[in-house]
Amino acid sequence: MAAKLNLSESSDVDPSSLNDQSVSSRSSNRSLRVAEKERRKIEAEDPFVLALKYFCDVEAGTPVYGNDEVENNLVLVEKVAYSKGLSPEAISIMLEFAMSLRMGTTLCARVLKCLIPATVVPQEAVVRAVVWLGVGKIPLSTQVLFIKWVLTIFDMIDAKDQLRAVYGFIFSFVTEENLCPFICHLLYLLTRKESVRVFRVRKLLELQSKLGRQAFLLHLLSLYKVFCPELVTLSIPSRMRSGFRNHNSPWKSALIAVQKRNSSQVASSIGLAFTIKDKATSRKRKHCHLELPALSSVVNKQAQTEQSSSRKVVPLVQIHSFTQLLENMHHIELPAQMGSLLGSSLALQYLDCVQDESALLRLNFWLGYALHEEFLFCNGGGASQNSEEAMRFLNMLLSTQHFLQEGFSSSEAFLYKFLTVWDGSLLRPQILGLLSNIPVIPSSQIGRLLFEPLTQLFFTSSLFFKCGLMDCLNNMLLKWLTWHSVYALEDDLDISLNSHTSINMTLSGFKDSVMELVHFVGRLASVGLQLEGCHSLLLSFIMDFYETVCDTFLKYGLPLVVMPPPGVFYPALLATDPVSVDRLAYIMYRYKVNLTSAKSQERLTEQAFHISRQTFREFNSYVVVMVNCLWNSKMFQPGIQGIQLGEELLLKSNVPQYWTSFDLIHHPAFMSYAVDFHQKCWPRRKEMDLSSIKHSKPWSWYLEYLFTQGYDGLKLFVQSNINWQLPAGDGQDNSLSTQQQ
Repeated sequence: MAAKLNLSESSDVDPSSLNDQSVSSRSSNRSLRVAEKERRKIEAEDPFVLALKYFCDVEAGTPVYGNDEVENNLVLVEKVAYSKGLSPEAISIMLEFAMSLRMGTTLCARVLKCLIPATVVPQEAVVRAVVWLGVGKIPLSTQVLFIKWVLTIFDMIDAKDQLRAVYGFIFSFVTEENLCPFICHLLYLLTRKESVRVFRVRKLLELQSKLGRQAFLLHLLSLYKVFCPELVTLSIPSRMRSGFRNHNSPWKSALIAVQKRNSSQVASSIGLAFTIKDKATSRKRKHCHLELPALSSVVNKQAQTEQSSSRKVVPLVQIHSFTQLLENMHHIELPAQMGSLLGSSLALQYLDCVQDESALLRLNFWLGYALHEEFLFCNGGGASQNSEEAMRFLNMLLSTQHFLQEGFSSSEAFLYKFLTVWDGSLLRPQILGLLSNIPVIPSSQIGRLLFEPLTQLFFTSSLFFKCGLMDCLNNMLLKWLTWHSVYALEDDLDISLNSHTSINMTLSGFKDSVMELVHFVGRLASVGLQLEGCHSLLLSFIMDFYETVCDTFLKYGLPLVVMPPPGVFYPALLATDPVSVDRLAYIMYRYKVNLTSAKSQERLTEQAFHISRQTFREFNSYVVVMVNCLWNSKMFQPGIQGIQLGEELLLKSNVPQYWTSFDLIHHPAFMSYAVDFHQKCWPRRKEMDLSSIKHSKPWSWYLEYLFTQGYDGLKLFVQSNINWQLPAGDGQDNSLSTQQQ
């Protein structure tokens, strides 16, 4: 039926139209053949193509000296390489020519230095070049140069499966002392769980006994220990220098220039920081691009198909939903460039769910390298010249840390170094955000790593930096206390500070670190308020910090109570804005609740912590001062706790009844409320007499009026610390409730 239908339809077609179509088809094919012939003719006449053909066909033993042809062809290849970059085919031809030593060792290093990829590097070419290392005729300096080149363009190699297949062959070169650092770096990038073998661990341990505790050996052993902890019994330091040594590379600046000229990013971007050397003798790095690499697979598409059929591996780049992530959770292939995880929410969910230590190690290595290159090894450039790009990168890092609810060890190590050279203004919100995510620092190191550089920055910076730092330290304390409440063991003897590290700290050590941080902030706040004239904005951030400190016992289960210093208490009590006084009252109320709860638990159980008598004395003295100041109108009087001023000085101030200057009526923070209340209570009075508010009924009305203005902290403080009853006659009858020890 279909055949008949087609015949009937074709019978309706005009024969002339069919003839026209065939003529146009023949003319189109003819034009294509002509264009292809012309292209081949132009290509055959292209000097660069002829130069590549020369290096491809040159016979072994051809002399170099006096050979103008090889010099001209090589100059042409270098010109194209440094201007546009070399295609994958050109990379394969030139790499094979250099490593096979067809014209001796003279040109080998020169050819390697001009291997600047325009797009990707064929894996087969790299594998063939690695095999040439085993011939034994290549000079050691050239071998080092080749491995450096592989490390530089590692993320541009189109696949890694064949390189991993010759892992054992590459490992055999670790015995070469000059090659060992670079081979260990390459092995670190290629290592998988199946690569870890007992004989390789033994060989690395033998090298360590011979060469000492070298960083490159320890990093490779640490990765081996992650995959097979039962094979590596060596104790790996928990805080090692981040990443491998940053070796100068002759290709990095050329790669940046080529990518800029081509105006396109490689699919598997370099992602690592590239260097432009300023001077021949300078070891300082300069600006690099902090763009996150694209999420791409480790292997090419053909290899993906083969692996998927054999091992059921699913590249992470092929996961597009959370459902797919759950279905393939144990068959996911990590991307070629670990930095691409920062830009993918699904990748971060995988990282958070699986807790893959090897992935975290690789990500920390990439991140540490990028941060050090951009911010620490720059010379007059770097992030300061491209703050928008650096800001995007750090914001992405911050969002990643917030998603994972913890920081990276590489960013922590970077911050300790960066604080010593930071001016306090460059990318301030991002740096302070990263700083608030660092884990607990032992009390023996916190002063050197954190307090010393922050002290210099605090006292030499603006008011807004001081406020930002106070907010940063408050967030840091909140996260420390949260980690304690989440990861504390039931016996309260040992806590794990980070789910991805082996750093453990005793409860007493954790308390010491928190106490050091609180005392440090107290010192900064006391001096900072003096420098800034008790600015209300700075005081607000300080009050935020002590609202966290006053609840460490009840909210976070930490057996610790630390009172604010007088340099913070009195500026808040005598502040000119009512919000600060109200917040101080709330903080003192929470201190009382925490101390009362801790005291009751201390009486009921023997294991509860013991509160020092000094803490109770400080709290009681502060409460007495506040009650005498705000309630009893006994400020500055002799024999009364609080600020003591000479009577002659007080008389010279010409302030009438100076002892009432800071009660709830005459306090500068509440004077406007007292005046407003007086006008509402006695609207017909011509003269203002605020002392009349102290009478019993107006006083109770005035307190209710204040409490309805939203000053809940003041209300809670009065209710919890003052036993006040409305008497039958005028006056007030009140008593003070304090904590006893």
